[in-house]
Amino acid sequence: MPDRRIVVVGGGVAGLVAAIDLARQGLPVTLLERAAEPGGKLRQVRAGTAAIDSGPTVFTMRWVFDDLFAQAGVELESVLTLEPLEILARHAWSRGGQLDLFADTERSAQAIAEFSSPAESRRFLAFCEQAHRVYQTLEGPYMRSSRPDALGLTRSIGLRGTAVLTGLGPFRTLWNALSRHFHDPRLQQLFGRYATYCGSSPFDAPATLMLVAQVEMQGVWAIRGGMIELARALAGLARRHGVLIRCQANCRRIVIERGRVRAVELDDGERIEADEVVFNGDVNALSSGLLGGDAAQACRPTAVSDRSLSALTWSIHAPTHGFDLVRHNVFFDDDYASEFRDIFKGRRLPTQPTVYVCAQDRTDQPREASGPAQPERLLCLVNAPPDGDASNSPELSDAAIQACGDRAFALLSRCGLTVEHTPGSSVTTSPRDFHRLFPATGGALYGRSSHGWMSAFARPDARSAIDGLWLAGGSAHPGAGVPMAALSGRLAAATLMASLDPIARRRSIQISR
Repeated sequence: MPDRRIVVVGGGVAGLVAAIDLARQGLPVTLLERAAEPGGKLRQVRAGTAAIDSGPTVFTMRWVFDDLFAQAGVELESVLTLEPLEILARHAWSRGGQLDLFADTERSAQAIAEFSSPAESRRFLAFCEQAHRVYQTLEGPYMRSSRPDALGLTRSIGLRGTAVLTGLGPFRTLWNALSRHFHDPRLQQLFGRYATYCGSSPFDAPATLMLVAQVEMQGVWAIRGGMIELARALAGLARRHGVLIRCQANCRRIVIERGRVRAVELDDGERIEADEVVFNGDVNALSSGLLGGDAAQACRPTAVSDRSLSALTWSIHAPTHGFDLVRHNVFFDDDYASEFRDIFKGRRLPTQPTVYVCAQDRTDQPREASGPAQPERLLCLVNAPPDGDASNSPELSDAAIQACGDRAFALLSRCGLTVEHTPGSSVTTSPRDFHRLFPATGGALYGRSSHGWMSAFARPDARSAIDGLWLAGGSAHPGAGVPMAALSGRLAAATLMASLDPIARRRSIQISR
């Protein structure tokens, strides 16, 4: 087995995690990353003199990384400084009203009672109980397991788990479920936003996505130095176990001979022999032929209509006034449904966008006012259509982007927040830019959307249709988000290892906790 040569293509979270798990079992692993450093979507953008996290900003499901590092012989907090956040997020509405959600469920319930009504507070607690049951039902049999089909999942979760999911309503959307739980439309908006965590519309995503509420209640942490430090810690752990990481090494072709992976070729023509290749990129890059015509048979293409959300972001280093920001902040406009009609039906930037602001120099403690406001690092984000590959689309023109930005910052102003940004202190990233960063996606940041109750079974699992080619990343099972991508990397490594053992390959695969 030590003679089997492993190449991981793509140094995002899933690629790094797969490399770690394979290398610590004695296999020689080379990881290829086309950027200047590993991280994938965990990236920083420089605005003026400040480096700003401009990808995922929320660290949850810490147990995924505690387990990974522990099994690799390192304690997570020996390489990362983590600060638990008491305030999960601060929410504000254009017509007035502000609500904090807390890691302490009882504090959140009290805040909801004061913000809305005692009846809504009781409904919130009932919602939390149901979200907890859904999470407990799906964590092991779905998230930590190689992708089952609907029948296999039903067998895995048993009668009790089936009853939990049936209680949601087999075809009910998240929005339908929230409408049953909450009467206050602002709370429907707030919890409906969980669908966007996997790039979807709450009006089309399944009710099971309420489990995101349980994920957040398990804890949200801030990483000192930003989320990029997680990528650097993973890269350091990979090197510690002997992984050769080559940056600015772009794979142009996966070589398939006689139906099996044999090598990868780089842009400069270098050929790297490989017995196994783990592909950590959007699966559509394979199916569209970007890595060679032979590799296109590895998986099915993703239709444009099935793409997840893209984003329009502003990485900013500027002073703010008028609103007491915490680490994570969400600002809502009036017509929530119009945002998703615009994006998924109209294929245009929203006229009433929800705006997320990550204030990266803040935690959840009040700031002391002392003199003039100093510049702070912000990532501002609105959801956008995943059409960054549409040539000359007026819906993503510079004028359309400017108009959407004007609407987004006007919403912040109506909610009391002023951001004193200038062209020199702000960098805009559009769906076109995300498409260039992540080819064959159109700028979709989460792989396939999670629309429809069968969407859970639409993502490919780790085993591709080509012998020796394995899939990892947010476009593969179990889905998008930093911890889910890490689980996909672990599942890819475990599935690969099982394929080398005639006995193990017949067993079902589940990542242990």
